[in-house]
Amino acid sequence: MNLNKIPATVVTGFLGSGKTTLLAGMLRQVTGKRIAVIINEFGEQDIDSSLLRGCALGCEEGGEDAPVEVENGIYELANGCICCTVEEEFLPVMKQLVARRDDIDHILIETSGLALPKPLVQAFNWPEVRQHCTVDAIITVVDGPAVAAGRYASDVGKVEAQRRADDSLDHDPSLRELLDDQLSAADLVLVTKNDLLDPADRARVEALIRTRVSASVKTLFIDQSLAGDKAQLEALMGIGAASEGHIDAIDNHHDRHHAVGAHHDHAHDHFDSCVIRLGEVDGEALAEQLQELLQSQEIYRAKGFAALPGKPMRRVIQAVGERQEGYFDRLWRADEERLTQLVIIGKGLDSAALQRALAGAEVAAAR
Repeated sequence: MNLNKIPATVVTGFLGSGKTTLLAGMLRQVTGKRIAVIINEFGEQDIDSSLLRGCALGCEEGGEDAPVEVENGIYELANGCICCTVEEEFLPVMKQLVARRDDIDHILIETSGLALPKPLVQAFNWPEVRQHCTVDAIITVVDGPAVAAGRYASDVGKVEAQRRADDSLDHDPSLRELLDDQLSAADLVLVTKNDLLDPADRARVEALIRTRVSASVKTLFIDQSLAGDKAQLEALMGIGAASEGHIDAIDNHHDRHHAVGAHHDHAHDHFDSCVIRLGEVDGEALAEQLQELLQSQEIYRAKGFAALPGKPMRRVIQAVGERQEGYFDRLWRADEERLTQLVIIGKGLDSAALQRALAGAEVAAAR
């Protein structure tokens, strides 16, 4: 019987900051641990879970009464922001994990892009959870170039304008306030895309972070190479911060707004999303079509995977703002349909028009 508490790592940060890439690296590189994963991602279908699936703890399906979909150790919370649905969704999942505690060595939790870590971590003080689990660390992932440019998240100025145009939002936090609150709870800050920062940019990012975290909180500047560094990734899963013990003392914008009776509404409550499904596609043609849409439409984020003719591996596609990235993540399974699937998040999306535009990239054999 496992007499120790199960450590949980909470990974928070804006859309496109690199949370999923970090978690995928941890699942692939950290061996000898049985890891369960909780994902809270916005969108009609959770692409992040598909990118992580197959790396995590094997488990049985949740059954008809399970509050979330469970497959291969991936627990999906897709019915709203995790910090707003703690009691309804997060607690039932943690009860499931507690019941399986003899089979679990670590829990990884990826919050949605605009979630706040404090309410989630406070849930670890509930009697049902505290007896068996602890928060090993809160890791806040920050997009370095976006913060250096004063945007705080990649190309989300349109999101900010959209929120400010909504007269019903009395105290809806700005992106700066949301970033402040994510940083205020951090036990470790990871600044991604360091290879795109010059010394002056890096200094600006460091200065902003220093004003929001205590001297004991370390800041690491990283790039994509971290995903393949086993030693460093293993070091992220053993910090031992027991964050639930001091989370109540953290002062943030969110709590101050609520203290004066402010209306609470998260930015992503107003996003539109759609899922595009295609057959096999020409990779270059898909990238070109997607780039045109990123430039002409209010698309904040696109994420998914593509099936390329003659390629045995699935290609992951990620786009934030007008920047696209891609990589091959795994082999297609023999019993798996080779298809292309993208979740697109933005404002005023016409899913039929997006489908028609990207369908031009399908190869003839898939039509």
